[in-house]
Amino acid sequence: MVKKLLCSLGCSIALLGCSSVPEVETSPFEAMNYLFEEQLTHSNDDFSDYLYASRTWISADKLEEDPIEVSHAYTTPINNAFSKVIGVDYEESVLSLATKIWLIDNAEHTIDLTYYIFKYDKAGESILGALCNAAKRGVDVRIMVDSLGSIDTFHNPIKALETCADDAGYIRDFYGNQTPYKARVQFVIINALTSTKAWGNRRSHDKLFIKDGHFLGKDVTITGGRNVSMDYYGLDDEGNRNPHAYLDLEVLLRSADRDNDQNDGMSVGETSSLYFSMLFLHEGNRKITAANPDGYEYWKDKAQESLSDLMKVEDFRSAYDNMEGYLLEGFATSQVRLAHQLENFSSTNVVEDAEQTKAENTNSIEGILKAAVEQLEQTADRNTASTLRIVSPYLFTPQYKNKQGEITYDGAVALKAFLERFPNVNVEILTNSILTSDNYFTQSVIDMDTAPRLLLNDELREVWVKSMKGSELNPDYINSQAWLEAVNNPRVTIYQTGRRDSTILGGAQEYGKLHAKFFFSEQLGFIGTSNFDYRSRLYNNEMGYYFYGEEVSQQLLDNYNKLKELSLVWGSPEWLQMRKDVFNNHNEKTRTSKSQRSRFQVMKNSGLIWLF
Repeated sequence: MVKKLLCSLGCSIALLGCSSVPEVETSPFEAMNYLFEEQLTHSNDDFSDYLYASRTWISADKLEEDPIEVSHAYTTPINNAFSKVIGVDYEESVLSLATKIWLIDNAEHTIDLTYYIFKYDKAGESILGALCNAAKRGVDVRIMVDSLGSIDTFHNPIKALETCADDAGYIRDFYGNQTPYKARVQFVIINALTSTKAWGNRRSHDKLFIKDGHFLGKDVTITGGRNVSMDYYGLDDEGNRNPHAYLDLEVLLRSADRDNDQNDGMSVGETSSLYFSMLFLHEGNRKITAANPDGYEYWKDKAQESLSDLMKVEDFRSAYDNMEGYLLEGFATSQVRLAHQLENFSSTNVVEDAEQTKAENTNSIEGILKAAVEQLEQTADRNTASTLRIVSPYLFTPQYKNKQGEITYDGAVALKAFLERFPNVNVEILTNSILTSDNYFTQSVIDMDTAPRLLLNDELREVWVKSMKGSELNPDYINSQAWLEAVNNPRVTIYQTGRRDSTILGGAQEYGKLHAKFFFSEQLGFIGTSNFDYRSRLYNNEMGYYFYGEEVSQQLLDNYNKLKELSLVWGSPEWLQMRKDVFNNHNEKTRTSKSQRSRFQVMKNSGLIWLF
């Protein structure tokens, strides 16, 4: 049934009307249009001409159409893909970085990458060093970073990468023949703070890596929660294991038709590349170019030095050396569909018109999920047992209001109504605790709003939010029959990472910081960049891939269970005692945890909650 739903939601992307064969110096839109409408293959003589033009950045005033408007007016296709989850544990974290660098080292044609956070530490510099080498081999490179998430006065390391194009080789076609085009390094800052066409509060939270996107059988796409920083890859700058690293997760996608360069529709690599191009051409972006190409040798040398040092780290080197086999084994066959929220770049009346804004984008994360639920209600066997598992570091249960302050949508109410209609469906949520969260503002919302609205009745919730002494430190409250029944809800369970044996509390166990973002049932799920807080839903651009396939769900379940082993149930005696231990520990987390209630009230009453 869900498979039929995915098929019904998808259709081929049609970019703007028909066009005759343009000259080589055509606009990116016209070139993309021609590539896809004419379904050019690698055998066409002009394939390289149009591909080069489609990847070229030009300023917004030279575009006839707004790429953001174009991107959400057309439905993304369903792609057949080989899928593999890059999981949450230490070995997989190291593997993620090794995979990205190996793919850059072995790219034959193009590399595209965009990240919310791109730090110039060992990870960032190593990637830049590998990209420089790739450009010199003839690989065309596009790189984007968010202006706020990756804020930097000069961005000298990436400017240095841009100068690598001075010695670039020529781009090669599918068969290895040299084209007339030299490889480029095009560096763009998304929604630049210096741009008059960008809204400072609208961010690109994307994490997307694409190798050889238009070359069927060679393409690889990676997306998920990991940014470019050593904090996400299990290692510190010295190459030692980092016990405080983020627990994160990604999905790696390849074309399903690896041995066939003829394709009736679009491949997953082409879909990812087309989406990248739309974001690349956004009017709020700013292209950065090195002012003095000769002034960046220090940064180029530093990037190569970092790459060399990383290659000497035993765990990294082992993962890198085994990469060829890793990229051929353990993949699941699945159908996938790209979802994004580019409409958030230009939406107005953000809270009041939230539902309308998402409805205008046929590819929005919440819109696709809503359509899936509607289809489920029409066709599913309501007696079939199923579990929906949701993982997010900053999960909010949305509640939207109109201009009169009236609630127009309540996620908690909607979930409870859904569970009533499907008596054999259970929900499990896994998120951070006060021990593992890196954001005490969002953690306040989770503990004072998300969990209480899903589990507690009005009377219990009022007491919980009002007073720590009257609720969690009050034996009569936490031992009452009403409390015990509420927190032992047989249909909804909320887990939070971290236990009492944490090093923060004097124990020996390191729990890291949860940063993974995914949800799944037995066959259908989503892996992407959205935290499902208000900022992710209303202000950020977010992206990711929906999937349909039992094997991918099983891979996610394996990772989910690893996280579950590190967690406690919200409201349980062990969880309450863990909070007491934090309150009595007299460190920074003590202060921020004790003030959860007052902080939540300030955020809610002032409207600041919408910004988190």
